Amino acid sequence: MGLAIFFRESGRAELPGARRPRMSLSINTNPAALHALHNLNRTTSQLNETQLRIDTGLQVTSAKDNATIFAVAENLRADRKSLEMVKNSLDRAASVLDVTLAAAESVQDLLIQMKEKVTKAADAGLPDDGRAALQKDFESLRDQIITIVRNASFNGINMIDGWADGAERPATLAALISVDGAQKIEVPRQNLQLPQAANDLVPGHLIRLGQDSTFTSAAEAEALIDALNTSLENVSGALAVLGAGSTAMEQQRTFIEKLGDTMDTGIGSLVDANLARESARLQALQVKQQLGTQSLSIANQQPHAILSLFGN
Repeated sequence: MGLAIFFRESGRAELPGARRPRMSLSINTNPAALHALHNLNRTTSQLNETQLRIDTGLQVTSAKDNATIFAVAENLRADRKSLEMVKNSLDRAASVLDVTLAAAESVQDLLIQMKEKVTKAADAGLPDDGRAALQKDFESLRDQIITIVRNASFNGINMIDGWADGAERPATLAALISVDGAQKIEVPRQNLQLPQAANDLVPGHLIRLGQDSTFTSAAEAEALIDALNTSLENVSGALAVLGAGSTAMEQQRTFIEKLGDTMDTGIGSLVDANLARESARLQALQVKQQLGTQSLSIANQQPHAILSLFGN
């Protein structure tokens, strides 16, 4: 019995029954090249994906990356933008109150000085020329109150002018504190403006003086002391209301900032890429791409072996 020997393309002899993959040469189909090309395309796709994550800093840039996480992140981003609008509303209202408080404190200081003037002028033994000088000082202080209150505006909003021009204004200063606009902080207006005449006073006027209030005698000066005491009490109450509103807005603004930071962190944990890991992955894929390119080049050379069968 003879021994049959099968030869592989390498030229090595094989014993019968040995199971070895047989290689076929074809100029129409190159399985090795197709396999190498498939792997190279997949590596290139992964490399592009990693490069995009590094460029954007995001692991989830669109719904095709992760539809569920992308939807959650988009909703959080919408709430974050609304939260910024809430913060802007609080900032505007707080600025109005800062101007208002500064003006009201100035009015309080002027009232204290006016009380000092009328107390001195109420002394019956004071010479007339001394009382006349006190009268001029009193009237100057009174006019300063009128000017300060009239100019205590921020962004067109005046909280203490008393609507002297007859224009209609909201009774309160409101600031948003929720993204749906349902919750607000409201601070009531305080009327610190003097009416045209003392006999025009109504309960809404916190300062119990008119723009014509003055004195020429000790008795008239003494009559103004009670009005000034009441005015000082009323202005102190107005400052308490305005100050409480300002404090509430500042506290709410601090909370909104912390809430915004928390939301930013939450969004980041959902969609941000781990750049250290992506950098390591990028280097590995770059090496893999180079090896894939070389593998494809080798596979593409295999059909040239067919030429040797024809003596070329």
